[in-house]
Parts: sequence; C-alpha cells; structure tokens
Amino acid sequence: MGQLTNKVAIVTGGASGFGEGIAKAYIAEGAKVVVADVNGEGARRVANELGASATAFTCDVSKATDVNAMVQHCVDTFGVPNIVVNNAGVTHKNQPMLQVDEAAFDRVFAINVKSIYYMTQAVLPHMRARGDGGVILNVGSTAGIRPRPGLTWYNASKGAVNLLSKAMAVELGPEKIRVNAICPVIGLTAMFEQFLGVPDTPENRAKFLATIPLGRFSEPRDVAAAAVFLASEAAEFFTGLEFPVDGGRTI
Repeated sequence: MGQLTNKVAIVTGGASGFGEGIAKAYIAEGAKVVVADVNGEGARRVANELGASATAFTCDVSKATDVNAMVQHCVDTFGVPNIVVNNAGVTHKNQPMLQVDEAAFDRVFAINVKSIYYMTQAVLPHMRARGDGGVILNVGSTAGIRPRPGLTWYNASKGAVNLLSKAMAVELGPEKIRVNAICPVIGLTAMFEQFLGVPDTPENRAKFLATIPLGRFSEPRDVAAAAVFLASEAAEFFTGLEFPVDGGRTI
C-alpha cells in the first residue's frame, strides 16, 4: 500500500521539472493524477508514461475557464480531488526592478498567484461537498523568505504564495483541509537561466551554489518527497507551513 493509495490529485505545471517529479512520485505512492500544463504535449507525454492512473489536461492556470474545465475533468475522470498541487509558475529575468515591464509583472502574478485564487474557487466547493477534508499544496519559494536581488517582483509573487497558504490554512483548518507552501531553492528547471540573469556557466552557478549550505541545487525528487509527505496521513497535523526544500538556504 502506497502512502497515497486511492487518493486523487491534481498537479499543475506537471509536464516538466518539479511538477513532473511530483506527479511521478504520487503515482508511485498509489494516487490517481491529473497532469495539467499549458504545454499539452508535455502533459500527455508524462501521463502516457505514468499509465492508466494518470490523465493529461491542457490548462493555462491564469485563465478561470481553463482551471474550471480542468477541475471538472478531474471529477469526471477520477472523482473529486483529495490533493491539489499548485505548482505552475514563471519568473521574470533576473534584472534591476525598473527593467521589468508591466506585461512581465502581470504575467508573473497571474500565473504564480491569481492561479491559486482560480483553483481554490474551482476545487473548494467539491472538497466541502465531499466533507472529509483535503490537502492543498502551493509551491512557493525560498525567494519569498530570503529574497535575492534582481528578482524583486518574482520574490513578491512567491511571498504572496507563502502568506496566502498560511491564511488559507487558518480559514480551512476547521474543515480539515490542510494547506502548506513548499518552498524550493533554485533548481535546474526550465526557469534556471532566468533566475541567474546571466549565462549559465560554471562560474555563475558557483555563485548561487555558495549560498546553499548543502552545496547543490534542488531537484524534482526533493520537492516530490516533500509533496508526498505533506499530502500523506503522516502529515495530518501539519498545516500553514512554509516548508523549505532548500539545502539550508534560508537559515
């Protein structure tokens, strides 16, 4: 028996990086998973690799109609989700704050923050109707705890994710709906070079690695381990956490 046997999960940004790692770990622990991503081809690739317990859905999380349709697809395919992982995210290039234009600012907040508003609006009524609680995991960031220069507006979006997770946890706790923020340090995902803001060279990597005591970047397996634990019954008394997955970066 896996830690998530008979659970139904939605994972956004599931076509690559942390989301793909979480989806794979959830399947290994017995869950059924909706792999949602704006990259529909990538989502289908992951779902096909994971077999009959996974289904793909093309979803732009910054659009309410897409999120509503994705949640309905989950309900129709596997049932009401027990676990929702709001993992989809973007950044702007690491650069001085005045160089980030309004369109980039709006995109960061739409995908990183407003998407969680849309998902909560779509999924919470289903969880409440079922009446046996649930788990919402929002992928925040160490950027919302110990911000780096050059990523000011991204830092702010992740600070919002971290805080809204705590606020949701307080409000939804009486309904046994647990909400936690997973806060990874920089990882070798598609956004890596944007985080650096400079060419991805060994020298530039070394500057970032010097700020992480355990001496490596985060990997999908690290974030997936946190996501499995926080969604499992072993974590039934854990809510409202900023859960760093950071090799000591936020110490």
